[in-house]
Parts: sequence; structure tokens; C-alpha cells
Amino acid sequence: MDFTLTTPALLFPGISLLLLAYTNRFITLAGLVRQLHQQYQQDPKTHVAGQITNLRLRLKIIVWMQAMGVTSFFLCVVTMLLLFMGRILAGEFLFIAALAAMLASLALSLWEVNISIGALQLQLADMDEPCDD
Repeated sequence: MDFTLTTPALLFPGISLLLLAYTNRFITLAGLVRQLHQQYQQDPKTHVAGQITNLRLRLKIIVWMQAMGVTSFFLCVVTMLLLFMGRILAGEFLFIAALAAMLASLALSLWEVNISIGALQLQLADMDEPCDD
């Protein structure tokens, strides 16, 4: 198998899109946290505190998703540098580490999505009660 500069370069568009998606998730959640915090300030008796705890965990996961994505991107760049310098074996090992970081990022993303779905199901459960006609 030929391992050339183009091999790690193939990940660049995917990593860039993932980081953009992760950043959008983070911005959306940050806005939601601000909104819920404002609601909590107005009425501390609401169920907002539990939602904020959930969002706090999701924000931490997203930060780790971003960190793993950036690590993967960084390792791909260093891999290309090593390949350019003729250090093929070192480049191959670093590329494997870049792929591992990408897998970790994707696994964290799946975990965050599952938490998000659970939070949405709790919100929808309020509407499942039958209406009195």
C-alpha cells in the first residue's frame, strides 16, 4: 500500500466539517444555557435546574469532541510533514494516532447525541398525557 501525502490530506475536509458541526452544536447549547439561566433567575422553582445539569454535561462532551477533532487535524498535518521529510514509518504511526483521535471524537459525538435524545424525550413526555375532552 502506498502511503503518500495525499492519504492524510483526504481527512482534511471531513475533519473541517466535523469541527464546524461541533462548533455549531456548542453555540446552540450555549444559547440555550443562557436562555434557561435567565428563566431560572426569574423563577428558581422551575424544572430548569435539571436541564442545566444535562446541558453542562453535553457542553463538556462537546469540548472533548472538539479537542479530539483538533488533535486529529493536528496529527494529520504533522503526518504530512513527516512524509514530506521522508519519515514514512513515523508518519504511518502518527496517522494511526490521528485516526484514533477521529474515532474518539465520533464516539463522543454519538454519546452527546444520545444524551440529547434523552433530554428531548423527557420534554415530549409532558405532551403524552391524554387530553380531557
